[in-house]
Amino acid sequence: MRVAIAGSTGSIGKQTLEVIRSTTEVDKYQVVALSANSSVEDIVSQAQSCKPAVVAIADPVARKKVAERLKLTDPKIEVVDDATQLAALADVVVNGVVGFAGLSVTMSTLKSGKRLALANKESLIAAGPIVAPLRKIAGAEIIPVDSEHCAIHQCLRSSQNFSRDLSRLLLTASGGPFRGRSRDSLKNVSVADALKHPTWSMGPKITVDSSTLMNKGLEVIEAHELFGVGYDAIDVVVHPQSIVHSMVEFRDGATIAQLSMPDMKLPIAYALEYPDRTSVSFGAIDWADVSRLDFEKPDRDIFRCLDLAYQAGRIGGTAPAWLSAANEIAVEIFLAGGLKWSEIPSIIESTMQHHDGQIPNTVDDILEADRLAREWATKETK
Repeated sequence: MRVAIAGSTGSIGKQTLEVIRSTTEVDKYQVVALSANSSVEDIVSQAQSCKPAVVAIADPVARKKVAERLKLTDPKIEVVDDATQLAALADVVVNGVVGFAGLSVTMSTLKSGKRLALANKESLIAAGPIVAPLRKIAGAEIIPVDSEHCAIHQCLRSSQNFSRDLSRLLLTASGGPFRGRSRDSLKNVSVADALKHPTWSMGPKITVDSSTLMNKGLEVIEAHELFGVGYDAIDVVVHPQSIVHSMVEFRDGATIAQLSMPDMKLPIAYALEYPDRTSVSFGAIDWADVSRLDFEKPDRDIFRCLDLAYQAGRIGGTAPAWLSAANEIAVEIFLAGGLKWSEIPSIIESTMQHHDGQIPNTVDDILEADRLAREWATKETK
């Protein structure tokens, strides 16, 4: 199987390479392309190890450095600027790019009629109306890599007609580092505090999103887009152990859940192998060590981002794109020390008040919505 990894130097990209290296089947996978934004040392090391045909680097300064380094050791590797070239070379493209920048990879992969192992939720959330028609192209399919959506994907396989049998989707949330905290205790939390996720090791942006529950809100929108389920039939439940990765409740009262220890390599391997399962075990549970599984409702008064996401999803059109862009700006400024954690939802909410209600018909419409939302969000932080 020919695999291309977009965002190969990030958490998902690195774990994808770990999955590939773990297989005991010789030549099962061939890494044909890698992409990164500007991580020179990591991408050079990966390229020298994997020997892909193409390496795409977005940042021009970093691209020049990578090209110079690889020319000396691996002159056959082509260094390019455009990650959309990856899909033409591969059978499956893992999209681990962080943020809205992953949209081009999502669209080029589906247009090529290839499997997209999707870990970039923002591109689908922001451009859902544009991406949806591409999923009808012969060969094009999305297998979600987010642990929650991968869990739902697995659970839905238990029904031959889930559109008829489904009652609701239940997305589980760890609750992040601030679960159970009072509003007053969260007024002055630091960036370091927000980055202390209790169960998952992720990049800074998605870790902050987890701390505000925006990550779960975005996943609600993504679940709507992936599985065609209405927002009234998508619920969120806090599960601090992060062993139940999500659940599906059917009309007869049965609930099917996918359980494993927290390990992103399991959904990555699932997406690569689908419809089969990998022979390598990731996240297997020692049931003698599992003493309890707890569930509770999210505190929507403190974690307001969750309801902001539901609101944007129900509005539809470009509202999810505005939400995603406003959140990216707010989180970026928080990580830089220019904003309090408690102010993130307020910036998003005030930005959304300027949403123009546009219905997107083209990628340019999505790009313009993203630009406008970022512009307003930046103004709101000043």
